Amino acid sequence: MRSSVFDCAILPLNKIHNRAGNITIVEGGGSIPFNVRRIYYLYDIPGGESRGGHAHKELYQLIVAASGSFDILLDDGVNKKSVTLNRPNYGLMVVPGIWRELLDFSSGAICLVLASEKYDENDYIREYQTFKNYNSNV
Repeated sequence: MRSSVFDCAILPLNKIHNRAGNITIVEGGGSIPFNVRRIYYLYDIPGGESRGGHAHKELYQLIVAASGSFDILLDDGVNKKSVTLNRPNYGLMVVPGIWRELLDFSSGAICLVLASEKYDENDYIREYQTFKNYNSNV
C-alpha cells in the first residue's frame, strides 16, 4: 500500500509537569504505534545545513525537537507537506515510503529520532528519482 504525507501525523506526547521541571515519556506500542528498536539524535548542525534527504521502505520514525526547532519537508511523490517541530512534548510520526528533509535548524537544536527498526542500509532510498520510481510501483 502506498503511503501519503497525510499518513504522517503530529503526536502529542504525555508531559508531566511539576515545580522541579517537566518529563515526557514515550512508550513503544503505547504512546507511539510501534516498538522502538533504535534511538539517535542530531545536534551541532551548522546554520543552513539540511539533514535527511532520503526515504525508508519499512521503517517508522517518531521525530522530536528535543531542543530548539526545525522544519521537516515530507514528500510522497505527489503531495508535499511542511511541518515545524519546536516543542519537546510533540513528535512527528513518519511512515514508510515518505521522502523527508530536515531544514532550518535553530541554533542549539537537537533532533531526537525513535525508529521502529535497527539500522539497515537496504531499507534506505537515497536518490529522489529512485524514490519516485519505487513509490509508483508500490
